[in-house]
Amino acid sequence: MRRWVLVIWLAAVLALGSATATLWLSHRGQVSLAPSDLGQGNYQLVQMGGAPFTRDTLRGSPSLVFFGFTHCPDVCPTTLGDLAIWKEELGEKGRKLRVFFVSVDPERDSASILEEYLGWLPGAFGITGSREETDRALRSFRVFARKIPLEGGNYTMDHSSSVLMFDAQGRFSGTIAYQAPPDEALGKIRDLLNR
Repeated sequence: MRRWVLVIWLAAVLALGSATATLWLSHRGQVSLAPSDLGQGNYQLVQMGGAPFTRDTLRGSPSLVFFGFTHCPDVCPTTLGDLAIWKEELGEKGRKLRVFFVSVDPERDSASILEEYLGWLPGAFGITGSREETDRALRSFRVFARKIPLEGGNYTMDHSSSVLMFDAQGRFSGTIAYQAPPDEALGKIRDLLNR
């Protein structure tokens, strides 16, 4: 029994040491974990109308940024439905709020497919690009995404599900969790629009 306690204790110490070393090395390698530079990386994607999507695109008007893909079975349609409800609830104020849907699956999500997928949501812009630029954007926004193989050679994507909020200066200002209560989500968006 004492042996197992010692083994568990040793494993915990090693895990803590590994996590500490990772954080230290990230700091030494100039990898910032602070949200102030979230979305500010050197990526160049394309909006469904052909205009570039870079960190400069986030400036000018408050924005909500969501990473997803058009073959998503549940999280993406649910979130897009929530975004539509929030914009409708905000009325006239909601018109200046931009929504960017950034594809984590650029192999399947072309600009024309995104345009068709988002056509029903006013003020929404579909974003795509090369795999390399998409990966660069994922790192910049600290978003998780990975391909999950399915039977028959098909695949799906596992990805972060929060909506990221940016003020009119393009600065990150918080998140809205997946399926957040409507009052909570709308409160955060109203605060964003009143800055």
